[in-house]
Amino acid sequence: MTRKDPLVDLLIHDLTGPLSIVLTSVNNLLTKEDKCGPYTEYQIDTLKRAKRNAEKAKALLLEIIEVYRSEEGLFRSENFMIADVLREALLDALEIINPDICEELSHAGEDSFKDILSRNGIFVEISGRYSRAFFNHDPKKIRQILRNLISNALKYRKTMMKLSLTGDADLVISVEDDGRGIPQEKQNYIFKRFFSANSKQGAPDGLGFGLSCVKHIVEKMRGDISLESGEGAGSCFTVRIPPTDKE
Repeated sequence: MTRKDPLVDLLIHDLTGPLSIVLTSVNNLLTKEDKCGPYTEYQIDTLKRAKRNAEKAKALLLEIIEVYRSEEGLFRSENFMIADVLREALLDALEIINPDICEELSHAGEDSFKDILSRNGIFVEISGRYSRAFFNHDPKKIRQILRNLISNALKYRKTMMKLSLTGDADLVISVEDDGRGIPQEKQNYIFKRFFSANSKQGAPDGLGFGLSCVKHIVEKMRGDISLESGEGAGSCFTVRIPPTDKE
């Protein structure tokens, strides 16, 4: 993609407004049942489904925008706590894939947040320097990387997902699932745009854009990404990102 791609410019400039209007309208209907209702259970489910799919479309649009920004070298540099960005990324992913868990987490305090995740097969660990110290980089890009990796693991897991963030210099992110895994012959293509390793295996719907987006942004951040997987053995993605203030 290049910044002058007319199709992507159309997506960015002409679809953002309509999507925002759809989301606002659906949210208004969901939150103002006293004025617009009463609704049947079927109508409520339909509105929630419309909201989730509009959010998916908006998330994809934002992915494209962030890829463009990274291609142009547009990165913010600020200190932030990894735990805060991780929480936001988890809520982003769960809001679309597991909205019931997201709803429970949105009302949870810091102490119960991790317990709720564990009960739902999502295990999180933050260790090393960045469990207590600031990381310096672009928090929006880190959030996007985490959101994509978490979404991917949630979609393909059987029962569990493990998420680890550690590092004393570079930030190391590891996201593991117990899904069907990726056959060896397909692993060379997994980061290619619009490729879906499980597209013919009854896997969840997807455009195959997320992992290519992650790889692109990680490399622009002077980092790297790797995959360990095998058919029937689950998958583990590992990302390494140096801080922008690293000498």
